[in-house]
Amino acid sequence: MGNKFFDEVKKNFGFGLMRLPMMDKKVDIEQTKQMVDIFIENGFNYFDTAHGYIDGMSETAFRECVAERYDRNQYTITNKLTEPYFQKEEDIIPFFESQLEACGVDYFDFYLMHAQDSDNYPKFKKCRAYETGLKLKEMGKIKHFGLSFHDTPEVLDQILTDYPQVEVVQIQLNYLDYENPSVQGKGCYDVCVKHGKPCIIMEPVKGGHLANIPDSAAKVFDELQKDEKQKKSYASYAVRYTASFPNVFMVISGMSTLEQMEDNISYMKDFKPIDEKEKDAIDEVIKIYGSINMVPCTACRYCVTDSECPMKIQIPEIFSCYNQRVMYNDWNQQMYYGVITRDHGKASECIKCGKCENICPQHLPIRNLLEDVAKEFEK
Repeated sequence: MGNKFFDEVKKNFGFGLMRLPMMDKKVDIEQTKQMVDIFIENGFNYFDTAHGYIDGMSETAFRECVAERYDRNQYTITNKLTEPYFQKEEDIIPFFESQLEACGVDYFDFYLMHAQDSDNYPKFKKCRAYETGLKLKEMGKIKHFGLSFHDTPEVLDQILTDYPQVEVVQIQLNYLDYENPSVQGKGCYDVCVKHGKPCIIMEPVKGGHLANIPDSAAKVFDELQKDEKQKKSYASYAVRYTASFPNVFMVISGMSTLEQMEDNISYMKDFKPIDEKEKDAIDEVIKIYGSINMVPCTACRYCVTDSECPMKIQIPEIFSCYNQRVMYNDWNQQMYYGVITRDHGKASECIKCGKCENICPQHLPIRNLLEDVAKEFEK
């Protein structure tokens, strides 16, 4: 089965090389080779990397596990131009050539301006990064030119207006972030549709969180498939949800185990869009997440930097632990709480001075919330 947007790409599911299996702080090459083999044997051929992934080891792992073991027509590879790796226009092509060498290829099928937002886009414009990318396409070094994006729909609309030559846009989209006011998945997707740009989806499982869901949400999916002999994973609903959007070209999953690869292949090899019953179940799960009593901390850190907490309590980190425990029933957070409070104050040691609340831009009742944290972690 080919891809409806790009003929050279098979299917609509890609292998993201950002979370590869590791051993002794290095990529586990043998396990990665096994994952690659299973991926290609089942008819998939889209790989995604960037120079900064795994401290530069992602590109070389691709070369060793894919480029050196398969003919060039058996895979497609996407790479990216990331902001820290160039300071002026003249830096871009030498960096690009180093990426080709690291990956063991002489062209990239897709090349993206990486993680575009209102902060770094002016630098890309000043350094003529888009123009350079289009020049590399004319030279045959890039087959398709695009961008990946992390900002508001308004910024994306401006970029696509400035550069209509962009062929594809990578955005974050999953069923929790679709209506999320910070991620604005729906808005960004709608801008891509407006400009006629197919979408690559990143974080369909929200960094693995939608594979490990709260018990109350799990019961919804379990009830949906109570009569099925072959049970679907919770991750399968998240991936298929994003792949079901008509303007989605590719859904990327960063897989770190053979089990994850095998699970994803089981439902994406012969992809079937989400049906109405599954959509209703996902809507119910979204409501469950919305009802969970999370702390809406944005981790601005004003409470620990500007207010100088006298007890040295790491408030944002502690709230993050609490949210992970509440949201995902993650019992590992007990260990992380111990690490965070080892050399800093515990939630129960708050002296109620109120300095943190006076500076908090979210106007959170931090003193009361710390009491909730203490009840959870200091039983």
